Amino acid sequence: MSENQNLLAEQRRALIVDEVRRRGGVRVNELTRKLGVSDMTVRRDLDALARQGVLEKVHGGAVPVVEASTHEPGFEAKSGLEPTAKEEIARAAARLVAPGAAVALSGGTTTYALARHLLEVPDLTVVTNSVRVADVFHAAQRVSGQRQGAATVVLTGGVRTPSDSLVGPVADRAISALHFDLLFLGVHGISAEAGLSTPNLAEAETNRRLVRSARRVVVVADHTKWGTVGLSSFATLDEVDTLVTDPGLPAEARAEVSERLRRLVVAGEPDVDEGESDDAEEA
Repeated sequence: MSENQNLLAEQRRALIVDEVRRRGGVRVNELTRKLGVSDMTVRRDLDALARQGVLEKVHGGAVPVVEASTHEPGFEAKSGLEPTAKEEIARAAARLVAPGAAVALSGGTTTYALARHLLEVPDLTVVTNSVRVADVFHAAQRVSGQRQGAATVVLTGGVRTPSDSLVGPVADRAISALHFDLLFLGVHGISAEAGLSTPNLAEAETNRRLVRSARRVVVVADHTKWGTVGLSSFATLDEVDTLVTDPGLPAEARAEVSERLRRLVVAGEPDVDEGESDDAEEA
């Protein structure tokens, strides 16, 4: 294919990241042949991905970044990872929400994308420990005013993490006193053995409180989170009702999730309950 004819930069870079992770490293000349672009284009892509911290440039190519289980990327760094998948996941997850529900959103870039889709769902009560998620609703109110049916947003207090979540005893006490119909959880990592995990110990405890306060737990996570394990686990797969992910999730992971969870939603693929909210199912 000619340069940029069929692939946008975002799509091309996502393919590069997948190739690096799958093979443990790639050379520039291999990528130019696979993608049908120039050496200069590939090198620019590698420079951009290295700045985002998702791979490491080496002589002649790139290798994966080896992260410690305690490493916690900032919000901006995570925003550049799998943006298309996150948007598709957010759109699919929003269809699970019924008007008038009490919904909790944890911190994370995927829940941030979800918040934008929830602006059109009327009469929600939204509880979040994410400064970024709260900003989505507050910014919408500033633009359009306090319109009828706009969400009521409760932002917990707490100590701010690198990913702009509020955690710690203040957040934990606030969350423990509340009850949600649905919790949407963004995660650092998810695996069959470790369950849901994060590199931040305080965030792990706050997430545990969120899970305990929710009638239904929905994890929103792109396929790259599968197999990643952070320092602290805060929930098992058996505590999760639904996983909303993208088509990149491998077949073996899909089988594991389908066996352990009540529901697997793959954005862009047919779903037996598509179009119906989880709350509507119980009506």
